[in-house]
Amino acid sequence: MRFLSLQSHVAYGYVGNRAATFPLQRLGHEVWAVNTVEFSNHTGYGAWRGRTAPADQVAEIVQGIEALGLLPSCDALLTGYVGDAALADVVLDTARRVRAANPRAIWCCDPVLGDIDTGIYVKPGIDAFFRERAIPAADLVTPNHFELEHLTGTKVSTMTEALAAARSLLGGPNAGPKLVLITSLRRADAAADQIEMVAVSRDAAWRIATPLIGFEIAPNGTGDAVAALFTAHWLAGGDVADALGRAASSIFAVLETTHQLGERELQLVAAQDRLVSPPRRFAAEKL
Repeated sequence: MRFLSLQSHVAYGYVGNRAATFPLQRLGHEVWAVNTVEFSNHTGYGAWRGRTAPADQVAEIVQGIEALGLLPSCDALLTGYVGDAALADVVLDTARRVRAANPRAIWCCDPVLGDIDTGIYVKPGIDAFFRERAIPAADLVTPNHFELEHLTGTKVSTMTEALAAARSLLGGPNAGPKLVLITSLRRADAAADQIEMVAVSRDAAWRIATPLIGFEIAPNGTGDAVAALFTAHWLAGGDVADALGRAASSIFAVLETTHQLGERELQLVAAQDRLVSPPRRFAAEKL
């Protein structure tokens, strides 16, 4: 399959396009990566160099891909970190261009806002962009626990609350997201040594749990990789439970390798064979 991916880029480490591109390529897919920022490293280190890409530059690159006649063969659009309001408009315009060229293409929108450990780390107004403009237009939305709470304005402590919050982001029969994937869920009514992912549609939900690995500093980019992996498997087979199981098994293998090697960054290259054929398989259950 062919993916157009508008996400951040770092020279060192694996977040944004760096976390999404290699896993998709390792699974045999093509990725057209358009970088929305060029940083030396992700901002979790507290210091970095580089800059956000001008919105007109991102738009021109997308238009160049379109001029080659490639958009009709684009199977999915992946979007993540949005630096400012101008880039937000480019993201929406890109989605319109892809869908005009291929109505069957899906848009996976990762509403990157922040995380439980860091709080919100995007500019003011970006949360409103995701809530009011991007999510209603997307097919698949992939918030983490923090982002789910922030976008819905609700506290999520139980599975019931998680399902209700996710469904509040879904669209109707003919518009809006068909599926919400909560890429990390830590709830009070679950085992403390596990972390969950939950996929929610209008009429069904699936849950998967994997052991919680005790990192001193949890690697960034996990959600970016999960969004890409799940999208690819869901698009290929149309089976939510299978896509959830495959994505969870692959990211656990990567995280386990990362922990074993004592690294802070996702060890996607070192774990590439385990990513494709995870030694430990996890299965999703329908709720």
